[in-house]
Amino acid sequence: MKTASMKEQQQQKIKTQPGFIAALDQSGGSTPKALRAYGIKEGAWSNDEEMFALVHQMRARIMTSPNFNGDRILAAILFEGTMDRDIEGQPTADYLWNVKRVVPFLKVDKGLSDEKDGVHLMKRMPELAALLDKANAKRIFGTKMRSFIKQANAAGIKAVVNQQFEVAAQILAAGLMPIVEPEVDIHCPEKARAETLLKAALLEELNKLPAGQLVMLKITLPEQDDLYADCVSHPNVLRVVALSGGYSLKEGNDRLRRNHGVVASFSRALVEGLSVQQSDAEYNAVLDATIQSIFEASNT
Repeated sequence: MKTASMKEQQQQKIKTQPGFIAALDQSGGSTPKALRAYGIKEGAWSNDEEMFALVHQMRARIMTSPNFNGDRILAAILFEGTMDRDIEGQPTADYLWNVKRVVPFLKVDKGLSDEKDGVHLMKRMPELAALLDKANAKRIFGTKMRSFIKQANAAGIKAVVNQQFEVAAQILAAGLMPIVEPEVDIHCPEKARAETLLKAALLEELNKLPAGQLVMLKITLPEQDDLYADCVSHPNVLRVVALSGGYSLKEGNDRLRRNHGVVASFSRALVEGLSVQQSDAEYNAVLDATIQSIFEASNT
């Protein structure tokens, strides 16, 4: 009997297991903020290389914690610089899967364009094909890319979703699983309306996908509970995950609990309360409590 390939095992895990996704993919722009929250002040590095080395230590401490493993965590989203580095002598993606049984994803977008029609599209990605080749060589399972919706503008939201699915097609063609992430700003003045428009645009694109072609969705926790139920049950959706989007851990978990079948993909909320000054025992206790709370909120 043929054993399931690594990709099949990883896909099965994401589809069927309880758990959530750890988003460890703060990019260059948000890195100083992430380090500051972790207790490392701006003067602690003198160039980008030193800054990224510090952030890799911060992420490695999370990933090597005994409480960070595939029992409660389905996958981790990595920044390219993290994918390119090693953890305990193995490339990060290999370490995550081989040691922790956590599925590796890669953030592929290059940031946001200027606002137009109330949204920020993704910047053009001329190097995407080369990055996808590298991701495959590094045994990455899937990718993530973020757009940002600030206003309930139908034309803008449609443009975001169209762009996301165009890029997703390129990612699927490269043999990787795309996480489509059209984030709605939690401060959007008509957030509920923006989310209704977004859901309609998402379903329109999902319905165009050929049978058997799967994508993942990453959405802001909505104003209307279970708004994305039709996406959760859609035959072309592997899993719907939610970002914390600036909500506190408590509010993120509260909202998550009310959205059945949606699991977390938290970044800021995951590292809330962690500090470089903590002893390993303190650090691991805080991380364990956070992981458990997100795991329970995801499992509804």
